[in-house]
Amino acid sequence: MNESRRHFLGSAAGGMGATALATLLHAESEGIAPHFAPNSKRVIYLFQSGAPSQFETFDHKPLLKKLHGSELPESIRQGQRLTGMTSTQASFPVAQTIFPLRQHGQSGAWVSDLMPHIAKVADQLCFVKSMYTEAINHDPGVTFLQTGFQIAGRPSIGSWLSYGLGSQNKDLPAFVVMVSQGTGRSADQPLYDRLWGSGFLPSKYQGVKFRSQGDPVLYLTNPEGVSPADRRRFIDDLAQLNQLKQEEFHDPEIATRIAQYEMAFKMQSSVPELTDVSKESAHTLALYGPEASKPGTFAANCLLARRMSERGVRFVQLFHRGWDHHVNLPPAIKGQCYDVDQASAGLIQDLKERGLLDETLVVWGGEFGRTVYCQGKLTPDDYGRDHHPRCFSIWMAGGGIKPGLSYGETDDYSYNIVSNPVHVHDLHATMLHCLGIDHTRLTYKFQGRHFRLTDVHGRVVKDLLA
Repeated sequence: MNESRRHFLGSAAGGMGATALATLLHAESEGIAPHFAPNSKRVIYLFQSGAPSQFETFDHKPLLKKLHGSELPESIRQGQRLTGMTSTQASFPVAQTIFPLRQHGQSGAWVSDLMPHIAKVADQLCFVKSMYTEAINHDPGVTFLQTGFQIAGRPSIGSWLSYGLGSQNKDLPAFVVMVSQGTGRSADQPLYDRLWGSGFLPSKYQGVKFRSQGDPVLYLTNPEGVSPADRRRFIDDLAQLNQLKQEEFHDPEIATRIAQYEMAFKMQSSVPELTDVSKESAHTLALYGPEASKPGTFAANCLLARRMSERGVRFVQLFHRGWDHHVNLPPAIKGQCYDVDQASAGLIQDLKERGLLDETLVVWGGEFGRTVYCQGKLTPDDYGRDHHPRCFSIWMAGGGIKPGLSYGETDDYSYNIVSNPVHVHDLHATMLHCLGIDHTRLTYKFQGRHFRLTDVHGRVVKDLLA
């Protein structure tokens, strides 16, 4: 009789199958954290997909007013790689931003006039202006920020945290994702489900995507004629059948299926309560802005993110599309900033008022930055900017992060970093540190190698820590 290797190992009662299962369970337990006392219990990651321009947001470059229209010096460019969209341009004219940046709060942080609400909470934020990455195009750039690797297939950061720390609420997933479309550019870069996938980790650690129309999660509602009691009996019977197969094959994906069906049943009661914001106060809704009650908007998702964090969801990730401004940047970025400004600031204020900010790490940023030179034709009131991985700006706030800090510096053209560079792997290592995780110890063995989010790189940026 021909048997697969998995079936042979699984059916060897008390022998090799049991040993293999014990080894697997031990391997998984080795990844359990925290490794030391955490400053933060959870993360809300506000990912700005498409790459916001640092010039129109947080990186103040006053010399560009004088240099506007001049050619980018070769001494600044240094022969660095360009995308195919601008590499054949005959000229690289410097474009100053037409939107003023001003200093705010006791920290004196520079914030664009496009973001007046973020300016009001500037002293709560830590601005990192010296981020850099290796990817120069969107898909590898976004993939790198999510998984620590430019090529698809690795676990996402939310999956790593779900694997390492687990959930704080048995009725909700540990990792939830929501996507919103910006008003700045309707036809922006696509986002793929693999960006919140579990890669080679067991699939129970992948992100659960919430929708803005219909059931928040697919198939959450019972079919017509099926009562909750009927569904409970069905789940129990199905679990018993799956358990028989699990005992025979010892396949972690069967255990995942059992857990997912049980979680789905629990979510039938927990998710409708979670997504019902009708009992939120007028004060709270006002914090997030006029679109807070409109499902699918960034503002509504920020409010849901707070509700999820409040209920113990470990990692909430919001993707907001529309930041890819190669042309017509001024009107497009106006729309994008309107989308996110009040809601992002409102989230910080709401978390603070509820005593949650000190134990919630909030991160805001995209996959890379934008060029100082104009893509296409430069006019007095219109310009565009290409991709720029050499430097970009993000901000962080909350548990474990030093508030009121502006960290890192770029040159007068915001083209190269001149002090305190922070790589993507460094960001991930620092985020994990805030959650009590040593990034070198959160590993998973796959195909003979122990993998981790930061690969073989990364350092904790201690200057950013509170």
